[in-house]
Amino acid sequence: MLSRLARLWRHRWVDEAEVRRALPPDLLERLERRVGASERRHSGEIRICVEAGLPTSYLWRDARPRERAITLFGKLRVWDTEDNNGVLIYLLLAEHAIEIVADRGIDARVSDDQWAAMAQRMGAAFRDGRFEDGLTQALEEVSALLVEHFPLAEGQADSNELPDEPVVL
Repeated sequence: MLSRLARLWRHRWVDEAEVRRALPPDLLERLERRVGASERRHSGEIRICVEAGLPTSYLWRDARPRERAITLFGKLRVWDTEDNNGVLIYLLLAEHAIEIVADRGIDARVSDDQWAAMAQRMGAAFRDGRFEDGLTQALEEVSALLVEHFPLAEGQADSNELPDEPVVL
């Protein structure tokens, strides 16, 4: 019970102000532009979602960050792309957790080890407080995979099925 209360406290302690310190508005704008530039090179969709702490209902049932990332993958409609090639990059500040959730079209072409290695590299940057570096690197790596497996045809325009701006919860 004590660990559950400690976890609850940690998630309530980290708030939106903490998110704004880690990802100020100018950084969010740069990330939005980078997502847009990336998506002009492939047919995939990339969403970045940053959350201070898990909702209380997740904490009481001892849910893991992966469960929340999968829920947000659905709520943000990342699964709802024509080629099933959406990718969610999720960062949970309270636990320094990173989750990458990919739709079945791209996930079938990328190994679990590749996704895990990408999350580990992001984690190293985040532990050093280099949030922009970590998110930019992850965005570039996801972009490279999408360009490799879902490139736009010559003259094809990106349909931009989802918003490019990062979601901050």
